[in-house]
Amino acid sequence: MSNDYNPSRNPISERKLLFNRRRFFGLSAGAFGGMLGRASLGSLLAADVARGAAPSLPFQTPHFPAKAKRIIYMHMEGGPSQLDLFDYKPGLRQRYDQDLPESIQGGQRLTGMTSGQSRFPVAPSMFRFSRYANNQDGAWVSEVMPHTGGIARDLCFIRSMHTEAINHEPAITFFQTGVQQPGRPSFGSWMSYGLGNANENLPAFVVLISQGFGNTQALSERFWGSGFLDGQHQGCKIRSGDNPVLFLNNPDGVSRTTRRRMLDLVGALNEKEAARTLDPEVATRIAQYEMAYRMQMSVPELTDFKDESEDTLAMYGPEVKKPGTFAANCLLARRLAERGVRFIQLYMRGWDAHSNLPQELRDQAGAVDQPQAALIRDLAQRGLLDDTIVLWSGEFGRTVYSQGTLTETNYGRDHHPRAFTTWVAGGGFKPGIVHGETDEFGYNITKDPVSVHDLHATMLNQLGFDHKRLTHRSQGRDFRLTDVSGRVLHEILS
Repeated sequence: MSNDYNPSRNPISERKLLFNRRRFFGLSAGAFGGMLGRASLGSLLAADVARGAAPSLPFQTPHFPAKAKRIIYMHMEGGPSQLDLFDYKPGLRQRYDQDLPESIQGGQRLTGMTSGQSRFPVAPSMFRFSRYANNQDGAWVSEVMPHTGGIARDLCFIRSMHTEAINHEPAITFFQTGVQQPGRPSFGSWMSYGLGNANENLPAFVVLISQGFGNTQALSERFWGSGFLDGQHQGCKIRSGDNPVLFLNNPDGVSRTTRRRMLDLVGALNEKEAARTLDPEVATRIAQYEMAYRMQMSVPELTDFKDESEDTLAMYGPEVKKPGTFAANCLLARRLAERGVRFIQLYMRGWDAHSNLPQELRDQAGAVDQPQAALIRDLAQRGLLDDTIVLWSGEFGRTVYSQGTLTETNYGRDHHPRAFTTWVAGGGFKPGIVHGETDEFGYNITKDPVSVHDLHATMLNQLGFDHKRLTHRSQGRDFRLTDVSGRVLHEILS
């Protein structure tokens, strides 16, 4: 990031430019007021948003041709155990209940949940693994995810992910925003800011949440917040049930015609407020009112699966007809993708297995395995996978040693940010490869480490952006998703 002086970035110059833009649009609205009607500026702003612009300001121009148009990010909240899913370590069976060597642990920071343990007994996975033929040497996948194993040739496994945070809140914040501290824009907000919206009837950034079966952590709305970017870039949460978006439906006795008249009146008042204060958030408010009005028609159609074939529904599994399940949200993600939504975030809660991991992992994997495999297949057969990045990851992994009591059929694992596994599909990522390696304990990375910033930089690259140049100026400096680091992983790109 350059700190060179630029007069156009001087706060006084910026305010003059803002004033001139507002004067232009204000005068335009007055000149054409009789022709366009009282909601003229609101309609113009809504049109800006629909074609990918922030109100009165252009969206960011991609730096080079993009390989992908959208992202579906499946976040497994709580930290799934890589050792029980994707990072097969058969040699650990000969080390059952032995203390993890100090040379391996290496003075790593521990959570308060295991820092007081007198022993750190090695806990081999109790699950069988199968090797699935890929383009290179094959990927090992646990028996609890047979459907995911069946699409292994479409996936790029990264076994060498690492992160900076060791507890859930900062770790999730870091994976979503690039920093551990709250307040920065989330990845989806950066995408909306960079690419704009490709559907005038739905937000550019949508969030879907599923409840799991294990220990859950709080989900803060700031995980999909827009930070210092305009409010229009924040994620819109779609819930299960009869009211998918809060406060979207008209109250009883209020018709759509009445709602339109009300919005026209509010829009006229907001136009005056925008001209008076020069506050860009007022323009954002106008655009969001217009979006909400259109969503009253688009959301019910989106969430109604009656036009899906029985074969498609069966592919996603028996839970697909239950709103809010991971299966239903995976199908909803595909429907959002084909409607042009830029960033679709699925949260699956319940992966924080500090105890009773074997049972919790079976339940969690059983809920996600078939739907996530179906999503990849469904996107592929509709021609959407090539330009869609699908990311599967938790905020960190789990330790090789057991937390608390270890038996041959039961164990728990603590948080482990030093090495874990994620996978990516589509969007120009190489299919059927395994990138990175960990040591014999799955505890430390021995080859090709990948940081969160590296992953973000690589995904932005596929969307057509140089991660160092996709910036927003706030509080006197340029900010970016990758903060001050990150490199593009060309070795995992086609």
